[in-house]
Amino acid sequence: MLGSPGAALRPPPRDARLSPMDPSTRIIDAPEHGSARGTGGEEVRFRRPVSEATGFDLIAETVKRLPNAPGVYRMLDESGDVLYVGKARNLKKRVVNYSRPIGLSSRLMSMVNRTVAMEFVTTNTETEALLLEANLIKRFRPRYNVLLRDDKSFPYILLTGDHEAPQILKHRGAHSRKGRYFGPFASAGAVDRTINALQKAFLIRSCSDSVYETRTRPCLLFQIKRCSAPCTGEISLADYSDLVAEASAFLSGKSQTIRKKLAVEMEAAAEALEFERAARIRDRLASLSHVDSHQGINAQGIEEADVFAVHQDGGETCVQVFFFRTGQNWGNRAFFPKDEGLDAPDVLQTFLAQFYDDKPVPRAIFLSHEVPERDLLIAAFSEKAARKVEVLVPQRGVKRDLVEHALTNAREALGRRLSERQSQEKLLAGLADTFGLAATPRRIEVYDNSHIMGSSAVGGMIVAGPEGFSKTHYRKFNIKSEDLTPGDDFGMMREVLTRRFSRLLKEAPRETVDPDAAIEPDQDDEDEPADSGTLGPWPDLVLIDGGAGQLTAARETLTALGITDVPLVGVAKGVDRDAGREEFHQSGRTPFRLPPRDPVLYFIQRLRDEAHRFAIGAHRARRKKALVANPLDEIQGIGTARKRALLRHFGTAKAVAKAGVEDLVAVDGISESVARRVYDHFHAANAPASR
Repeated sequence: MLGSPGAALRPPPRDARLSPMDPSTRIIDAPEHGSARGTGGEEVRFRRPVSEATGFDLIAETVKRLPNAPGVYRMLDESGDVLYVGKARNLKKRVVNYSRPIGLSSRLMSMVNRTVAMEFVTTNTETEALLLEANLIKRFRPRYNVLLRDDKSFPYILLTGDHEAPQILKHRGAHSRKGRYFGPFASAGAVDRTINALQKAFLIRSCSDSVYETRTRPCLLFQIKRCSAPCTGEISLADYSDLVAEASAFLSGKSQTIRKKLAVEMEAAAEALEFERAARIRDRLASLSHVDSHQGINAQGIEEADVFAVHQDGGETCVQVFFFRTGQNWGNRAFFPKDEGLDAPDVLQTFLAQFYDDKPVPRAIFLSHEVPERDLLIAAFSEKAARKVEVLVPQRGVKRDLVEHALTNAREALGRRLSERQSQEKLLAGLADTFGLAATPRRIEVYDNSHIMGSSAVGGMIVAGPEGFSKTHYRKFNIKSEDLTPGDDFGMMREVLTRRFSRLLKEAPRETVDPDAAIEPDQDDEDEPADSGTLGPWPDLVLIDGGAGQLTAARETLTALGITDVPLVGVAKGVDRDAGREEFHQSGRTPFRLPPRDPVLYFIQRLRDEAHRFAIGAHRARRKKALVANPLDEIQGIGTARKRALLRHFGTAKAVAKAGVEDLVAVDGISESVARRVYDHFHAANAPASR
């Protein structure tokens, strides 16, 4: 899509610190070398010699060798971290603006002074540069760019295309499975409600393929008229395909066409005296009306559009996004990007480029502010979508009403955020006073364990800061030690803290802590990568769910790692486990309580309850996974196809375990060697011991 420099759009390495020996980057000392023009998207880096004092000198020398061509530039600090990513229609004319301090804001002055190296990628067009800029910003997360901080994936509806009887389901993440994706939806709840209504309207199955293959009679969903049961032949595959096509057309915006078709079928059935069939079609039409009725604002004439409104106040920015698909409001979400003091139009333009980096572009985008390069956005989005995309700033009519509605929501969301932040800061200051901390804590970590008699034991860590709970920093630790006595809470806490702080010492040594550094998660821990932002990697306060025993175990663990300056507090449940009577344990202090109505007490209870909720959720997920584990999964060489063939032939894994080698060989796809491996797996314990 991007022509010859398209190679530059390959996902860059996760580490933004490109080594001078990286073959994709050519290092050039600014005062000595010539042209920076790379062929085929080659990256060229200029670095500042040690003798030079400021980034202005580097940029002034670099500009002399830059081409008059579109491209992307990166500014790096002395440690190799990317400070800023920018795009330009003309690299030389754009970068020259940074070569002199006149007219630069304090933010840009700081950025240039920290710059010791620059990297460039030339592109064929400015559109290519815009797309590459958005790609690099999302991966490098530069300090001086507008950052889309709430970037978790949106939920979609997926109609699968890899099965004879397509399934409807909720989907997050990469669109790697074959099928049609409809969305995005603003929340998982909106997806669930829509799928529920679509099942009633089109009778599409929602069961997994493995359940579909093993059904011998219709399930409950067929009985309550939410599935047509293609699994047992209650409907032919041809007729089922027609239902799937109708559902796909409805989700694609052809809702009125489907309605008219069903209405005609209902009237025809009634005239033919097929009243039961007419009643079923009537119920399907009612379900479609239920889908259409879930709208927060009248959107007549708007089939497919996203609405963006930006509001700034108190040094913060809120971007409110509404999604309209098939003429329906599919929900909204508020974003609070890191804007580095930019005006609303500039924030909105950069936000849009990042937002659609990994999402499908709708046919129309309505904005609350005119952005500086709207024509460029139109060209980029149209190229990505392979069709014309409108980017408008409506001035009147229904479209303007939608924008005003989004603006109102952005204003209210930002007001709530500012109010909550002020309350949170007061609570954090009160927490510092209560526990005698040297400063107001920025990052609080709370630890709790969950298990049943020692089984499926999980440790949970939640993180809170000035903006409330930071769920991207949450961690869960599957307890792995085989030496622990089942139910040993102290031992579990030692393992969790050892794994957490050992990794922390390795990734961000205490003496060189960078508050903007991110900590990568353990490969063994099932969690999402963290982006520490302003919280920093190291906690200012650690709360342990437990009394003196848990606190002692935690303190001994950290001391053994050489960590003695992290404040630890044990939160013991009150008498009779009553909320409000918690007892706090802290080294060097007598256990104490807080007044029953103290706001700090309520705050600590919220922190503890959140840690408890998170740990229990992780434990239940692990326990559920263990309960549904199939013994066949443990056999090497038995994949999905062979497992399915064995279960089809024998019915259950228990029957497979009792089968002989000859019986196993009779199954399609099972050779004698594989049959012997399956047989040995289930009968190894009964084999005679060798002498």
